[in-house]
Amino acid sequence: MDTIFKALADTSRRRLLDSLNARNGQSLRELCADLDMTRQAVTKHLAVLEAAGLVATIRRGREKLHYLNAAPIIEITDRWIGRYDRHRVEALADLKHALEGKTVSKPEFVYVTYIQAGAERVWQALTEPAFTRRYWGGVALSSDWQVGSPVLWQNAPGEEFRDLGQYVLESEPNRRLSYSWHPFQPEHAELFGWDADRYAEALKERRSKVTFEIEAAGEGVKLTVIHDDFDEGSAMLAAISGGSDRSGGWPELLSGLKTLLETGRAPLESAGVSG
Repeated sequence: MDTIFKALADTSRRRLLDSLNARNGQSLRELCADLDMTRQAVTKHLAVLEAAGLVATIRRGREKLHYLNAAPIIEITDRWIGRYDRHRVEALADLKHALEGKTVSKPEFVYVTYIQAGAERVWQALTEPAFTRRYWGGVALSSDWQVGSPVLWQNAPGEEFRDLGQYVLESEPNRRLSYSWHPFQPEHAELFGWDADRYAEALKERRSKVTFEIEAAGEGVKLTVIHDDFDEGSAMLAAISGGSDRSGGWPELLSGLKTLLETGRAPLESAGVSG
């Protein structure tokens, strides 16, 4: 936690976060052009932000792109927001909302979290129905996880597994997994309060895809989630980013996955709620 607060204490680093909040996925060159700072200064500040987990980076060809990462803010929120009056942490809550909630200019979502568990255990949590059901609100995913195989979806125990047109794109056990994402379903339209026209418009969006990268990091792993291939202005991007009051998206799901693997209990179970 100390590294997070230290990173946020510097005005220049907060300006970098503001820049990424306005336009995510920037290269070093783009960040330097937007801010009145030298390349050396920007590089130094980005290193601090990345070490604190507030910025995640991915490679796209020869470029290194920088993204806001909500995971550290969520951890702070989970630890203290419920303990103190929310008005006393309004600034922190606003930053958390900014990190999670805006639909970014580049149609891509990147999230990094560090989990005190082995790579094999994290892979199980991503691929075994008994695991996904515990942190995904009862949803179970089923597949043999071979490239080209369908990824089946079960909304609740006892229901039939449904084929929503999702397929495995890449599969390296304990290292990398990628699959195509489903379109909106009628239950999503009901959740978001969409009428028939709004739902029909959302169904026109092209299919996106999600990729999980698992890397060793100390005694645990670094889990990077990249969800991309969206249309501009995508409603699905807003939903998976946690940009809706009715959907916590990937930040909520991955926070639950981390809690489950590190404590053995899903978030609802930890709060004394069966699920």
